Amino acid sequence: MKALRFLFLVVFLFAFSLGVTWAQGDKVVVSNKPFTESHILAEIIVQMLRAHTDLEVERLIIEGGTTSILHPAIVRGDIDIYPEYTGTSWQEVLRKDEVVSDPLELYERVKKEYEEKFGLVYLPLFGFNNTFTLAVRRESAEKDNLNTFSDLARVSERYVFGAEPDFFERKDGYENLVKTYGFRFKATRQMAIALKYPAIVSREVDVIDAFSTDGLLKKFDLVVLEDDKNYFPSYFCAPVVRKETLDKYPVIAEVLGRLEGQISNEEMTEMNYLVDEKLMDPRDVAREFLERKGLL
Repeated sequence: MKALRFLFLVVFLFAFSLGVTWAQGDKVVVSNKPFTESHILAEIIVQMLRAHTDLEVERLIIEGGTTSILHPAIVRGDIDIYPEYTGTSWQEVLRKDEVVSDPLELYERVKKEYEEKFGLVYLPLFGFNNTFTLAVRRESAEKDNLNTFSDLARVSERYVFGAEPDFFERKDGYENLVKTYGFRFKATRQMAIALKYPAIVSREVDVIDAFSTDGLLKKFDLVVLEDDKNYFPSYFCAPVVRKETLDKYPVIAEVLGRLEGQISNEEMTEMNYLVDEKLMDPRDVAREFLERKGLL
């Protein structure tokens, strides 16, 4: 009898271990960077995969998960997918100094090197470009007919420029920006990032640097100007996936490929705004967006 019980236990443990192995084998792990936009995008990826595949999808939050942490993690296989930006990959991961002005050329070059060097695949772009930009009050834009950086250059001697200290030190920051467009600002102000928006609203400054999908742009009704000489590198975003994972589950590329070009700058700004200012859960914002697009 004892022998039978022992045999049963061995069989049960063996079957259980196989079950765990199967479960792990059909699981993909999705992570993201530690800021609102990346949380929302990870939720979009997770909800698409759960709705349209039979895969077990784990959402893994890695503490302090910046690119310097997530990139080694995905190369090691600790995670399978996370949303990344072309400009970040080009400068921070591939360590390139060359400026590639054409956004699609940058995407293709990043995509090629990621697959060759790391075995990672850049899937099609979501559509929005979260790069640096310049923003002014709507009143200023309407009064001086400002749509582009070049428009701002025409009247810059009447404008006060504000930015965080780091922007004045970056290679792609203030000094070369001024040279490229011929800005002649009346004055400049250095201030903490958190103070930029209150400063432009209170008219302490007239133009600030900003991220083009920042939800605060909507909150304060600021107008984002077009970088018509492509001074700032592009930061288009896409899911980055391990090639080994895609080879095993090609359905991932098919499902996430449906997100290509689906998120405009305005839509990403709106989603960031709903989370940061209206305090909505990123999961709800992602679900509502996907339902509105007919993707769920």
